[in-house]
Amino acid sequence: MSKNKVAIITGATGGIGFAVAKRLGQDGYTVVLNGIEDEEGAKRVDELTAEGIDAVYYGFDVTKEEEVTENITKIGEKYGKIDVLVNNAGGLGGRSRFEEMTTEFYRFVMALNLDSVFFASRAAIPYLKKGENPSIINYTSNAAWNAGGPGAGIYGTSKAGVHTITRALAKDLAEYGIRANAVSPGTIDTPFHKQIKSTKPEVFASWAKNIMLGRLGQPEDVASVVSFLASKDAAFITAETIQIGGGQALGI
Repeated sequence: MSKNKVAIITGATGGIGFAVAKRLGQDGYTVVLNGIEDEEGAKRVDELTAEGIDAVYYGFDVTKEEEVTENITKIGEKYGKIDVLVNNAGGLGGRSRFEEMTTEFYRFVMALNLDSVFFASRAAIPYLKKGENPSIINYTSNAAWNAGGPGAGIYGTSKAGVHTITRALAKDLAEYGIRANAVSPGTIDTPFHKQIKSTKPEVFASWAKNIMLGRLGQPEDVASVVSFLASKDAAFITAETIQIGGGQALGI
C-alpha cells in the first residue's frame, strides 16, 4: 500500500485540473493525472516530477465506462487504496438550442459531465473504503442553478445532475466515512475561454465587471478549495457545494 495519500484527478492535463494536481502534489499526495492527450499528460508529469511531486499519468476517456472501470481498478490495485477522487473532467461540449439539438450531442454532454462522475466514483468506492479521510470532489456550475446561457441548457442540466449525485453519494457513502462534496467555479481564466478571449477580448475583459471581487478567478483559486475539502480540516464537511466565483452567483 502506498505510504503517500493517493489522489486521482480526471481531466488533469491543463487548466483547473492541472492546478489541482499540482496543489495536491504539494500537499504530499501521489497524484494520478488522467486525460485523453497522452503527450500533454507525459509533459505534465515531467513538470510535477521536476518539482519533487510523485506523479503518474493514465490515459483514458471518462465517458467510456469500460475504460474508466479498468483504469481506476488498476490504480486502486497498484496503490492498495484511493484517498481522493477529483472528478474534474467535463465541459460545455459546444452549444445547441433544444429544437436543433441532436440526440448524439445531448448524450455526449451528459456523458462528459454526469456519466463520468458516476463511472469514476463507482469504480473508486472499493478503494476509497481503504483510504485515509477519503472523499470524492465533483464540479458543478452556476449553470446548475440558472440553466446556463444560450445553447448551454443541456450543460446546465448535466451540472444540476452533478449537484444532486454529489449529495446522493454523500448519503450513500457516509457509513464508510467517505465524504462527497462539490465545488462550483465561476469564471476562471483558463483555456476553456480561449476562443472568446482571442476573438472578443473586450467581452472577456467585461466579465470581471459582473464579479463582486472585480476579477476573474485563477485555477489556483479552485485548487486551494479542493485542497481544503480533501484535507482533515474538512473532515466534518460532506454533501456541500462551495461557490468559487468571487460573488458572481449573486450578480451585481
